Amino acid sequence: MEVQNHSQSAKSSGVSDSAVIETRGLTKTYGRVTALDSLDLRVRENSIFGFLGPNGAGKSTTMKLLLGLVRPTSGTGTVFGRDIVAEDFEIRRRVGYLAQDPRYYGHMTARETLRFAARFFYEGPEAAIERRVRDSLALVGLSDRADRRIRGFSGGERQRLGLAQAQINDPDLLILDEPAASLDPMGRRDVLEIMERLRDERGATIFYSTHILDDVQRVSDSVAILRGGRLLANAPINELLAARDGEAALYEITVKGDSREALQSAKEAVRSLAWVSSLEESRGPAGERHWLVGTSDESAAERELLPLLVGRPDVRVTSFGRKKHDLQEAFFGLIEGEG
Repeated sequence: MEVQNHSQSAKSSGVSDSAVIETRGLTKTYGRVTALDSLDLRVRENSIFGFLGPNGAGKSTTMKLLLGLVRPTSGTGTVFGRDIVAEDFEIRRRVGYLAQDPRYYGHMTARETLRFAARFFYEGPEAAIERRVRDSLALVGLSDRADRRIRGFSGGERQRLGLAQAQINDPDLLILDEPAASLDPMGRRDVLEIMERLRDERGATIFYSTHILDDVQRVSDSVAILRGGRLLANAPINELLAARDGEAALYEITVKGDSREALQSAKEAVRSLAWVSSLEESRGPAGERHWLVGTSDESAAERELLPLLVGRPDVRVTSFGRKKHDLQEAFFGLIEGEG
């Protein structure tokens, strides 16, 4: 006989366009301070959603509102289609939560901690509950440390245990507050891999805040950026990184030439194209030129830009490709643009 989850619901299978979290004009004020200002947010089912912003942006306030730990001043929000105010208890039964700085009873072991947490969600034979605890320990790589006292755990081991505890009830949604903030690069890598496994193997939706932009770019499907309680961006990460000043595409090109005049002539030929909107140049240590070419017609750029340069006998193209923006550029562009 299998263990029964008091609040078990059907899992999603594969990527879905349906929303797990939706907010409309969600606002929270504390006296004269507006912690969150008219937030409109949509988090897609079975996705990893990165929630970004500097300190004081409103990230933790949003999480507390979604969990029913504080009440909104105005606006509405739903999780699984349930109202975050009227149905907060039903929501919490289907959510796993990891605080930024999880606390434990140091005299307990990892196994005892998960066994204790599981009792809030499951009923059934002891053996079945123990299997659930073992599976959770294995998921986060703590099987070999299951019976060690938590007071001797490293920061990374505590964070792994926090993830195991957050998903002990097999939740449809995990809300994680800075899950890798205090970890070294290996610990961060491990946490990200666990998040991906929870999405891919368990069908969970992951909603997490972080300051580590490289991690977000590695694993997130979508991203929201807040500043001063206001939403600056909310989009699939590929869309967010593709956009820059309205340009269709940017190309990075490295060229060498037989002479300075040959390089200048090639540069002017590129600049003369009707769909080239900008060309920035820098010089390399061996005399090569690095060009960043902005375009307004992506199909024309793909069709004509490289052949134009390759066809010139006095110029050699040593690298050519579409510029890959990173999240740091997008993040600081939005944050500083609002300053």
